[in-house]
Amino acid sequence: MDGYRLVEHDKPFRYDEDGLHVTRTSAWSGPGCHIGCGVLLHTDDDGRLVKVEGDPENPFNGGRLCNRCLALTEVVYNPDRVVTPLVRDRAHRGEDAWRQATWDEAFEMICERFEGIKTRYGAWSIPFVQGTGRDIAPWITRLAWSFGSPNYMFNMSGMACYLPRVAGCAATTGSFWVGDFSQQFPDRYDNPAWEPPAYIMVWGNNPLVANSDGFYGHWMVDVMRRGSKLIVVDPRLTWLAYRAEHWLQIRPGTDAALALGMIDVIVREDLYDHDFVDQWCYGFEELAAAAAAYPVDKVAEITWIPEEKIRAAARAWATGGSGVLQWGLAVDTTKESLPAAHAIGALWQICGFCEKPGCMIVPPEILAYSGGFGRELVTEEMDAHRIGLDKYALLKFGFQVASSDEVVKALETGEPYELHGAWIQTSNFLACTATDPDRTLEAWKKLDFVVVVDLFMTPTAMALADVFLPACTFAERNGIRVGDGAQRGETINKAVSVGECKPDAQIALEIGKRFNPEAWPWDTLEDMLSHILECTGYSFGELQEIAPAYLPFEYGRHEKGLLRPDGQVGFNTQTGRIELWSTFYHAAGLNPVPYFEEPAESPLSTPEKFEEYPFVLSTGARNWFMFHSEHRQVPHLRAGRPDPIVQMHPKAAAKLGVHDGEWVWLENERGRCKRVVECTEIMDERVLMADHGWWLPEAPGAEEDGLYGVFDLNVNQLLPSYVPGESGFGANYKAVLCRVRRLEEGE
Repeated sequence: MDGYRLVEHDKPFRYDEDGLHVTRTSAWSGPGCHIGCGVLLHTDDDGRLVKVEGDPENPFNGGRLCNRCLALTEVVYNPDRVVTPLVRDRAHRGEDAWRQATWDEAFEMICERFEGIKTRYGAWSIPFVQGTGRDIAPWITRLAWSFGSPNYMFNMSGMACYLPRVAGCAATTGSFWVGDFSQQFPDRYDNPAWEPPAYIMVWGNNPLVANSDGFYGHWMVDVMRRGSKLIVVDPRLTWLAYRAEHWLQIRPGTDAALALGMIDVIVREDLYDHDFVDQWCYGFEELAAAAAAYPVDKVAEITWIPEEKIRAAARAWATGGSGVLQWGLAVDTTKESLPAAHAIGALWQICGFCEKPGCMIVPPEILAYSGGFGRELVTEEMDAHRIGLDKYALLKFGFQVASSDEVVKALETGEPYELHGAWIQTSNFLACTATDPDRTLEAWKKLDFVVVVDLFMTPTAMALADVFLPACTFAERNGIRVGDGAQRGETINKAVSVGECKPDAQIALEIGKRFNPEAWPWDTLEDMLSHILECTGYSFGELQEIAPAYLPFEYGRHEKGLLRPDGQVGFNTQTGRIELWSTFYHAAGLNPVPYFEEPAESPLSTPEKFEEYPFVLSTGARNWFMFHSEHRQVPHLRAGRPDPIVQMHPKAAAKLGVHDGEWVWLENERGRCKRVVECTEIMDERVLMADHGWWLPEAPGAEEDGLYGVFDLNVNQLLPSYVPGESGFGANYKAVLCRVRRLEEGE
């Protein structure tokens, strides 16, 4: 097909040397991370999954898999899985008082209750909530909008996961950007047009363990072997930081200050790309003035990074000739995440590392899931009811989400209107994303009717759901791998069936056809997938045979009119340039240049409080065994991470009289949680790193019995309660103060 390049490989369905049926598929769905590795699923004559391997012919992971994929059989056949629809009376929420139901009964109940709420209060009184991305975002957005609700959301303060970086890039450059690791070429590293980046700047991300943006962590090692050097910004000495030419051990929450300080070095020493800045950037002088307020000595005091290290890293980056940024959730999970992203992005932009080999590129995507599926269904009247639109002007400029913070306030106050129902899919927010989980639970319990779709019974489902719909793992569904920075089309291919579980997309299609059949005109899931794939020229069945299909790509698209819908040269912004001074932010009433805001509580902003709570606590670092709140019931993975941990420097532990493996409380004035100490010298003595997403599937589930232990273990008890950044994007999950106390007997 014109423009779509293919890779030669075996057929998606075949037999191995042992006579087992082999299904080639993509692991882009629960359980597991965002990436979508190519896997081989081996099933026996009874249709049972018996072995999982990496697909050596997949050009993206080349057969390499992590623990989470390899443990798939323990998820698929886990005795804790819910495999039939469940219902219970609202009066018994929080109790293990479920009864099995048929899909028809569950769907009829949902339609009756949702339509009743819609008639009485309006469709907007039902928010539709998703958790992490993967094969869910397109379906839940279309479901919300086809029902008539503009309140699509994920319940995390400041929408502080992925969206701040996406929104920030869109606001200042008109596109999202990813690093060029040759992923857009079928022949990958051998493609003659590609060159390895001189430097990879890894910022707030540990991509070897988990990552988004369609980026596979082992690519980092691949390009290091081809000569790329690393600059790593991380408060911990990770494997990559240990191998970096420059490791900047940053104080959590000070990323914007570091980026502005590096910009100031590059500008003062005249190391930026004059030609690119003059021709393709807007507002350079204003950026330079903003950065001048952050000389290196000041930034060193703020960030705890020595002056000479900041200078050396900035000089190496700017003079290397090419570079890519691999950034992560640490940028999003700070209160003023947008100005931080603006500043960090400017580091590659003023150096001209744009749309060139081994630099940052705009990924062509079949369906960018950050934008949703079905935006044509959103009417002006519907959108006027989107919660947060009146408070956060940035939401008016193309970001079709409701403010999570304002939704919680609406639940509590009934303003701007009352909420009465909810559809919650692939989200366990009580254990994972919600700040102040006690407040969150009380707010969401007020709803008249709640549906939860998931693989397992979770604290969120046990506490809130009136109907539980069982979803499939990626081994049990057909689907497509698109979006999330991916530059190709892959298919998720069904290998097994378990109980009465259905794919997330199938659930949305079936209930959507009942809500609004005109918005869901497809007879089957495969028909709907084929509709999305029309731009490739292939149906879903055809793509199964030839995937992956690569989208057209060439470098220098801004010079050829390929990044703007009007065909003009430049970038898809009001000025046609990369906006270092953002007209977009200015129109939204926000500061148009990057800035740094010291965390509300920190060693510098609240020194007296730091004496009482002498640690900077950061949360959410990934590990090899768990993904967010998933995998706690998987034996091999739980063995690798049996308890929630807090990493602490041995000297800090010694001062407190605690030892490695001991249970402690992390405490501040907002709350506390239990952790097991892991002593490690990779941390600054003043910094702690705590696991997130913890609950205990083996513990009693009823709310009166502790709701799977979630409130004892949830580190979000210590976080500020729904306080986003000025723009409504970003929240402080990474830099709060706390103290450590040993558990007393009986605690």
